[in-house]
Amino acid sequence: MTDSAASAEPSPGRFDLARRLRTLTGVDEDLLARVRYERNKYTALGGVVLGTAVIAAFSMWNFATEALGRASFLALIPTVIWMLFILNLDRWLVTPQPNARRRVGPLLLRLMIALVLGAVIAEPLVLRIFATAVEERIADHRNNALDQLRGNLVRCNPVPDGTEVKPVAGCGRYVLTFGSTPGGQSDELASIRSDAAALQKRVDQDNDKLDDIDEEVRDECRRLIRVASTGLFQRTSECLRLRETAKDYRATHHTEENERRLEAMNDRISEIGGQLTTSRGSFLQERAKGVEQRLAKERAKQKEIGVLERMRALDELAGGNPVLFVGIWLVRVLFVLLDALPVLVKFLGGESAYDRMLTSESNSAVKIHSERLRLAERRAMADTEIAQDAIEQEVRRSRAESEAAHREHTAAMHIRVRQAVNSLEEELRRTSSV
Repeated sequence: MTDSAASAEPSPGRFDLARRLRTLTGVDEDLLARVRYERNKYTALGGVVLGTAVIAAFSMWNFATEALGRASFLALIPTVIWMLFILNLDRWLVTPQPNARRRVGPLLLRLMIALVLGAVIAEPLVLRIFATAVEERIADHRNNALDQLRGNLVRCNPVPDGTEVKPVAGCGRYVLTFGSTPGGQSDELASIRSDAAALQKRVDQDNDKLDDIDEEVRDECRRLIRVASTGLFQRTSECLRLRETAKDYRATHHTEENERRLEAMNDRISEIGGQLTTSRGSFLQERAKGVEQRLAKERAKQKEIGVLERMRALDELAGGNPVLFVGIWLVRVLFVLLDALPVLVKFLGGESAYDRMLTSESNSAVKIHSERLRLAERRAMADTEIAQDAIEQEVRRSRAESEAAHREHTAAMHIRVRQAVNSLEEELRRTSSV
C-alpha cells in the first residue's frame, strides 16, 4: 500500500462513520483502498441501504401499532427484527459480485426481490398517509353494518300474532330468545272475537226477525173489535197469535241468553285486549333489550381496526375516486422505488473499477486455486507412483528370494538322492563280492 493510501486509513480506535456505512455495502476495504476515488460512491450507497432499513422499520412500526390497536413497547420487537432483516437483505443484494455483468439471471432475481419487498414495506406507509379517510370509511361501514343488524333483528323477531310463529326467511342467526310472548293471548283473543262475531251475526239476525214480528204485533194489536154479546172492544185473535209467535221465537232462539253471552264475550275481549297491550309492551321492551345486547357484542368486535380492514377500505376509496386512486398508486410506487433504491443504484450505475478489480481478483484466485489443486494432484500422483514402484520392487525381491530358496532346496534334494544312490550301489557291490 502506498503512503497516500496509508494516510487515508483511519487511526485505530477512531470511529469512522463512512467506513461503517461502506460495511453495509459488503465491500472489501483493502481492495477498495486501491481505488480510493470510489469510496464516496460506496459510502453513499451504504447510506441508501441504511435509509431503506429505517423506512422499513417505520413501516413495521405502523403495521405493529395498527395490529395492536395502540402504541406499545411490544411493537419495538418486530420493528427491530424487521429493520435488521431488511438491512442484511439489502446488504446481500448490493454486495459486489464478481462477473456480475455476465449473469443476467441473478441480477433480475435481485431486482424482483427488491421490488416485492418494496411493495410489502410501502403498504403500511400508504395506510398511514391516508389514515383519516380510511378510518372515516371504516366508521361508515360499521355504522351501516350496525343499522342493518338492527333492522334484521327487528324484522326477524316480530310481535307474534299466535302461538305458532312462522320462521322468516334468512333469519337463522338473527332470531332472539324470549321468556314469554303474547302469542297465546293473541290466539285466545282471535278465537273469542271470531265467536263473538258469529254470535253477533246470529243475534242481529234474531233481533231483525223479532223487530219484524213486533212490528206486525203492533200493527195488528192496534185494531180492536166489538164483542156482540158484551159490547166491549177487544184485540183480535191474530194479535194474540203474533204475540205468542214472538214469545216462542224468543224462547226457541235464546235471544236474551245470546245477548248476555255476547256481552260477556265483549267484556272478555276488552280484558284480553288490555292484557295483550301490556304483554306486547313487555315483549317490545325485551326485544329492544336483546337487540341492544347483540349490537353491544358487535360493537365490541369492532373495537379495533385491523390491517386487512384498512386495506379493504383503502381499495374501496380508490375504486370510487379516480383522483384518489392515482394519488394512492403514486405514493405506492414512490415507496416501492425508495425501498428498491439500493439495488437500482447498485446495478443501474454501471460497472465500477472496484467491480472489475473484484472480478479480476476473483478470477485470479480461481486460477491460483485451480493450479494449486493441479499441483497437489500431481504431487499426490507422484507419491502414489513412487509407492507403487517401491511395492513392485519389494514384490520382485520377494519373488527372487523365493525362487532362489526353491533352487537351493531342489539342489539339496538332488544331492541327497545321489548320496542315497551311491550308498546303495556301494552296498550292492559289497554284497556281491562276499
